[in-house]
Amino acid sequence: MEQLTGLDASFLYLENPHAPMHIGAIAIYDQSSAPNGQVRFKDILKFTEDRLHLAKTFRQRIVNVPFNFDHPYWIEDPDFDLEFHIRHIALPQPGDWRQLCIQAARIFARPMDLNRPLWEFTVVEGLDNIAGVPKGSFAILSKVHHAAIDGVSGVDMTAALHTLSADEANIPPAEKPWIPDSVPTSVELMARAYGNNIVQPFRFASVFAQSTPGLARMTQGLVSGDLKMPTTPNRVPRTRFNKSVSPHRVIDGRSFDMGVIKEMRKRLPGSTVNDVILAVVGGALRKYLESKNELPDESMIAMAPISVRSESEKGALGNQVSAMMVGLGSHIKDPISRLHFTHSSSQDSKALTNAVGARQLADYSKFTPPMLTGVAARLYSRFGVANRINPMFNTVVTNVPGPQIPLYSNGARLVTQYGMGPVYDGLGVFHPIYSYCGEITVSFTACRQMLPDPAFYADCIENSFEELRAATLRKPTKAARPKKTKTSGEAKAADDAKPTETPAAPNGVQPPAAAE
Repeated sequence: MEQLTGLDASFLYLENPHAPMHIGAIAIYDQSSAPNGQVRFKDILKFTEDRLHLAKTFRQRIVNVPFNFDHPYWIEDPDFDLEFHIRHIALPQPGDWRQLCIQAARIFARPMDLNRPLWEFTVVEGLDNIAGVPKGSFAILSKVHHAAIDGVSGVDMTAALHTLSADEANIPPAEKPWIPDSVPTSVELMARAYGNNIVQPFRFASVFAQSTPGLARMTQGLVSGDLKMPTTPNRVPRTRFNKSVSPHRVIDGRSFDMGVIKEMRKRLPGSTVNDVILAVVGGALRKYLESKNELPDESMIAMAPISVRSESEKGALGNQVSAMMVGLGSHIKDPISRLHFTHSSSQDSKALTNAVGARQLADYSKFTPPMLTGVAARLYSRFGVANRINPMFNTVVTNVPGPQIPLYSNGARLVTQYGMGPVYDGLGVFHPIYSYCGEITVSFTACRQMLPDPAFYADCIENSFEELRAATLRKPTKAARPKKTKTSGEAKAADDAKPTETPAAPNGVQPPAAAE
């Protein structure tokens, strides 16, 4: 048995029927590279079964302590059933990008069974009409609960299911045979809770002692002027994305050339790829809210997770993250000035976080009282607190670095992948950023009531990128993205769920009809 930390458990406490707390991805594969030119569903089942021992997440489930007297535990599931976790569907013709996004949003909106290992894969066939994707490709829509993994440990899980060549057959052997656990009794769990509560004050004292020098460095740096508070407004502006969310989701995204982004960042010495992406997201949010006549005067704020996972913790379950707050410059029209703003804000946030110690900040989350946290999360949702208080941030922008060499699963080449993230009361739009093989994908998951026109917002992302590229490189290049062709099915879906009319967007782009 292994106990969840306070941070891991908080994702369970925050979950409710209209806000499941899992993360995931849309991974698209070209099966023509497989040894037989075809990957069958039973091949995927066998491939995964042979690699279950490479990631602990696959076969571990949650057991809760009675009355939430302590945080839950992981056990090896004695009732593990692989075929429950891997499902299989196919898109109807023509199998285009919008259909895939609609299906992904539907699947991602469904809560997971918390009495089983917290992951699901859905194999989606019939991808025959997506630009840049070979005909006959398939996708795997993954869902993994945030209590089990963060972005970095998710990469470890991905690595377990991929190889570096299409014909690689060697599987690292398990260090020891897998043995399921018996489900602990309530008496055993309460006894563990009693012991933990006795030693908890001593653990807190140790973490406090380790963080005190960092707090002193931060205070001294602010007084001397060596450190500055991040370039953010005094109060985070309230937007349509910072209210109670519905149970419905939308998903979309765009892909861009990593080499072009690296050239763009050279316009501002010292800036990073992350600064460029933050400026692009800030510009996209500006365009979208401006089209609704809802653009706030102050900069919108993004929470950017920071991994504090050590090498010794590689492959471990749970979250090892801290966070920093970064201004997106959504109040700035000029893209170059916006890039300066995001760079300055991220630099100041990093300096403060480094002064205190990101690891020490993350360790404090281990001491959140489970009963109090669970009750507070339920009351927060039940009474619509997100509609009454000022938000701490407007969105999340999380960067998940991937390999820059091709990966294969069952011999099928991974073509591209787009992230999916949780939205919950007070946070109605989430931006996962994935990099892979010279490409960066900027995607989003959002509440459908808050963002009823996902294709339009995806166009806002692309237009924001193009404006920043034109300003930094001075010569236009078209960003790679899935092409959208409206089908009769999509037209009917649009008629069934038309959004309220909005003013014309910047650059003459009109918001399309809503899609799930």
